Amino acid sequence: MTYSERKEKEKHLLYLIQEGRLSSLEKVAENYGCSAKTIQRMINDLRYEGNEIYYCRKTFKYYINN
Repeated sequence: MTYSERKEKEKHLLYLIQEGRLSSLEKVAENYGCSAKTIQRMINDLRYEGNEIYYCRKTFKYYINN
């Protein structure tokens, strides 16, 4: 995966989180052709860029705090 591909996927991942549509890391990883750990790293990169992304253990979803 090139840098530009990764950034595009991170942008889409952020969209999924904002819309409340990120249900499973494994499912997204399968669609992206990578591992769930890579998706977790992408989420951590998005957090490092300043996005307040949280995981709710009750609903098992990621969400962004606006």
